[in-house]
This record gives sequence, C-alpha cells and structure tokens, in this order.
Amino acid sequence: MGTRILTVEDDERIRTAVKLALEDEGWEVEEAETGEDAIARFTRTPSDVVLIDIMLPGVDGFEVCRSIRRQSDVPIVMVTARADTHDVVAGLEAGADDYLTKPFVPKELSARIRALLRRARPASPGNPRLRFEELEIVPQEGVVTRGGDQIHLTKTEFRLLVELANNPGKVFSREDLLEKVWGHGVFGDGRLVDVHVRRLRTKVEADPANPRHVVTVRGLGYKLQP
Repeated sequence: MGTRILTVEDDERIRTAVKLALEDEGWEVEEAETGEDAIARFTRTPSDVVLIDIMLPGVDGFEVCRSIRRQSDVPIVMVTARADTHDVVAGLEAGADDYLTKPFVPKELSARIRALLRRARPASPGNPRLRFEELEIVPQEGVVTRGGDQIHLTKTEFRLLVELANNPGKVFSREDLLEKVWGHGVFGDGRLVDVHVRRLRTKVEADPANPRHVVTVRGLGYKLQP
C-alpha cells in the first residue's frame, strides 16, 4: 500500500486543492473536515503523515495534534494562516514536527512531506550503542533508555538526539540541525529546533530546567555533553 496522508481542513476549496496536489505526487489522501472526524479517522485507520489546520470548528488543530500524538509518533505538519510565534510554538509544543503558513504552494508542501517521510530511524553501524551516564541510545533499533527505563520519542526527536549523540561535544547551530534533521537549512525556522530541544529535554533529562546532556551553548547552538 502507498503512503497515506490525512489532511484536516474545514475549507473545502483548500482541502480539494491539497488533495489534488498530493494525489499528483502519487500519495493516497484521506480528508477530514472537523477535528472530531480527523481523530476518529486516524484511530480507525492510521496514516503515514497528517496535515492539520489549526483553526478548525469544534475541536481545534492543537487538540487534534495532541490526540494523535498520544497514540502515534506519525509525522504531523501544522498549517496556520499566520506566522505568529504563539500559533507556531503552540503547534510544535502540541507535538507537531513541522509547520506551514498559508498560503503555500503545492511544491513546498510536497517537499516538506518528502522530508518527513525520509526521517526513518537512522542507523549507525559504527556506533551500535551510545551511552552518556544513565542515558543510552541504540540508533539501529530506535531505542532510548534512561536509567534502564525506555523513553518514547517521536521520529523527529529521535533523529535530533542521534545527530547530537553521534558527535558528542560538537556544537551544532540551529541552521546545522535544520539541515540535518528537517532538511530546511538556512531557509528554515529556528523555532523548530528550539521547541524540539525543549521537548527532548523533558524526556531525556532528569531535570529539564538544568539539562545535563542536551545543553545550550549561548550564541552558538546546542550540543550533547559527553
């Protein structure tokens, strides 16, 4: 079966345009007009990627994102009519992997989806296990444990952690991480990195407010402290 994409949008014109653009790429598209319908459809038949408009009637896009994230690490793209920092950050904090601002062109949407689909669990034959005190990462298996307890990460969080862990002590700028993890490079949005680092710390750090492993290098970026 081909790649299934669930698009959640209450505007019929936009929904139809997105469906046609994605089907032109060869993907199978399922549509939902409301948040309630989207949650029900995903629960019944999980998709490979989910596109969620923030402004939905009834259950809004943030809650749809949180609901889907509670049951799956499927890649999620939030779609917003504004590049407003609050909306973008709130969407990412809800569990989204990326975001798009309306209006967007189909090629941009397709590029974002292809980048998300490429984010398989990265293998690292030379480093089958990466250990940093109580934190252990097994890249080939997609497993992370802290103190022996397994931690659930989304695909993007996992890829971010492995990128840092494969280069302990190396400082990565936001642009470096956008290119390596999201495929956006210098044209991406540093907020993607900042929010995902915060989310990652809540899962891998004993004290997220005072991180031991994923640390900030002021004015430069982030590194994994060996």
